[in-house]
Amino acid sequence: MNQLSDRINNLSTSQTLAMAAKARELKAQGKDIISLSLGEPDFNTPDFIKEAAKKAIDENYSAYTPVDGYVELKEAICRKFKRDNGLDYTPSQIVVSTGAKQSLYNIAQVMLNDGDEVLLPAPYWVSYVEIVKLSGGVPVEVPTSVETDFKMTAEQLEAAITPKTKMMWFSSPCNPSGSVYSREELTAIAKVLEKYPNIYIVSDEIYEHINYSGTFCSIGSIPGMLERTITVNGVAKAFAMTGWRIGYIGAPEFIAKACTKIQGQVTSGANSIAQRATIAAVDADSSAIKYMVDAFHRRRDLVIGLAQEIPGFKLNVPEGAFYVFPDVSYYFGKTLNGVEIKNADDFSMYLLEHANVATVTGDAFGNPNCIRFSYATSEEQLIEALRRIKEALA
Repeated sequence: MNQLSDRINNLSTSQTLAMAAKARELKAQGKDIISLSLGEPDFNTPDFIKEAAKKAIDENYSAYTPVDGYVELKEAICRKFKRDNGLDYTPSQIVVSTGAKQSLYNIAQVMLNDGDEVLLPAPYWVSYVEIVKLSGGVPVEVPTSVETDFKMTAEQLEAAITPKTKMMWFSSPCNPSGSVYSREELTAIAKVLEKYPNIYIVSDEIYEHINYSGTFCSIGSIPGMLERTITVNGVAKAFAMTGWRIGYIGAPEFIAKACTKIQGQVTSGANSIAQRATIAAVDADSSAIKYMVDAFHRRRDLVIGLAQEIPGFKLNVPEGAFYVFPDVSYYFGKTLNGVEIKNADDFSMYLLEHANVATVTGDAFGNPNCIRFSYATSEEQLIEALRRIKEALA
């Protein structure tokens, strides 16, 4: 008899983490698996950040931290928002959490009542749907496709709004598609939202610096949007600090206070040493991480070039993040090596078993025609992975 709660029984496992676990399992059995499933930079944390952490240890930053973060870190985050995004926040509007994932969970918990609808331009990051559902909200997908660069138009947004719409969540640069919304596109979306003053926006900007378009726009910087936007960011991706677990929000003060309240009951303040190291990261000039961004850019060009040679792959050219999200529906209904491919789940499993390459089904991101693979690994590994995929599909 199942003694677990309905809440946990109804929760899906994270597909990216599940695929990564499966790849590790097969590796342990001696299989030569190339894992392109996790979105994790293959660089080490920059030395200047590590030095700041060592200094913090020597200076005995070992006590509980304030629930919403050290005031020095919150001031540094305010400087960062002003410098990089044109956003004016005060420290009382900043909450530091154990990763941007906790930031998102806090927001859902403090903003959503049962039945509130949350618009999610699809594809979306894999955890949005489950976080919204855990908080009593109803995820409403707004589908996009490779033909529109996986971006939602203002018209699509307007058509999806109902009297129950409470929020819209999106990421730019987008995980999984790598799409980056331009200022013009976000201005058109903001124009629609002007008519619906009760809808709040979650703008997930964790990939902001891994961006090849030369421009970046935060929706909160568009006139009239700051008061209803919750800007989510963190240091995991751009600074290769995934394991340090620091994310943060800038939000209207009443939302920041509510997020602090819930965090105070659930985890309290984030790690003290990681917070001191993050001060160095957010204060740094973007030139300090340019070498990583340049490497991702080269890999993107390499991967796009190789993937375009694979018959049946339809691709957009991602302007940011470190993923490609090919439409593979050409293969649905076909039989490869005796395996019938009905959907992206089958396709992804087929690549794991017949090419020894771990990817993630697009179904997990709200687009059942695609698969996602990460190019946050060496060029040699990427060349070999795409060679294997091409061969397994020949």
